[in-house]
Amino acid sequence: MQRLKTAVIGTGFMGRVHLEALRRIEFVDVVAIAGRQSGSSKKLADQFGLESLDDYTKLLSDPTLDAVHICTPNASHYSMAKEAMLAGKHVLCEKPLSVSVAEAQELVALAAEKNLRNCVCHNLRYYPMVQQMRRMREAGDLGEILVVQGTYSQDWLLYDTDWNWRVESEVGGNSRAMADIGSHWFDMAEHLTGLRVRSLCADLQTFHPTRKRPKQQVESFAGKSLKPAEVEDVPVTTEDFGAVIFRMGDSTRGCMSASQVSAGRKNHLNIQIYGTRSSVAWDQERPDELWIGQRNSPNQIIIKDPSLLKEDAQPYADLPGGHSEGYDDTFKQVFRRFYSSIRDPQAPAEYPQMTDGLRQMVILEAELDSARSRAWIDLEHAR
Repeated sequence: MQRLKTAVIGTGFMGRVHLEALRRIEFVDVVAIAGRQSGSSKKLADQFGLESLDDYTKLLSDPTLDAVHICTPNASHYSMAKEAMLAGKHVLCEKPLSVSVAEAQELVALAAEKNLRNCVCHNLRYYPMVQQMRRMREAGDLGEILVVQGTYSQDWLLYDTDWNWRVESEVGGNSRAMADIGSHWFDMAEHLTGLRVRSLCADLQTFHPTRKRPKQQVESFAGKSLKPAEVEDVPVTTEDFGAVIFRMGDSTRGCMSASQVSAGRKNHLNIQIYGTRSSVAWDQERPDELWIGQRNSPNQIIIKDPSLLKEDAQPYADLPGGHSEGYDDTFKQVFRRFYSSIRDPQAPAEYPQMTDGLRQMVILEAELDSARSRAWIDLEHAR
């Protein structure tokens, strides 16, 4: 069995998640971790028994390295992915792929030119019950899709004392809630329905135009456990909340919201798809359950059991019924397919690629344009 070598760039929340998931891929060896700060990279590398590097470009000159994972703040994704592909490395990048459509287009073109495997980590597609929804739609169980709606709501930035690098536009980009979690929702909506958003109208709101930034580094989602520290007031331009109404395909209509200030909602991605035959709804905080709605017979809640799923959904569940599969398992599913495609050049890319990352940047820029102009934006001819 051909073994592959990879490295992770980024030592924060997502860097650790990627490292833990990579340990579960039988034929992949993580050889190094590179971080923006020497202290954090060494600490994480020591915990995993790996080499620590302060300069990620040193990784790219290693001829034995097959791929890199980019788990750094958004504004660095473009330059790091570009350098990695120019060095001949396959790239798996956290979302969003970039901070602009132009950057994403360049990366898509470069990946094609270099004939390199590339993935954008829209891992939330890979819950078993999400794949069951997709296969039900493909089998015609839902009929014609009429309505798609839902939300992605969190509370970790509810207070003006909550802070993270995502708040800073120069690091996270011009959008926060819609880029960080709204992109996951729209990627899932298009993946499940097989339809594309054709036009949209968005309303964005920044509830805290000023936030208190601690004079110390803050890990993602760690705000509630922080002790009082010296802070400084910093202006904020990225949104805390966004709401979008949209049109998909020829006649499907939808609405969604993304919020990072919804008290009590920790990671509440909810998506509902209503068809002419039946409907389905799924909630990330209860990932093993799928609601199926009927007009003329009792509704159902089914529980994940691979032996009872649609045949094409079964490979996305590794554990038998009654054994939960959650957030960390979705990364394993993505990574397994990504690295299998590197080993087999003829294998299809059964994972989100940079073209999917570009697609989400097109939607995101349309949302920003719509909010500024207070108007509908047409995406029909967008890539």
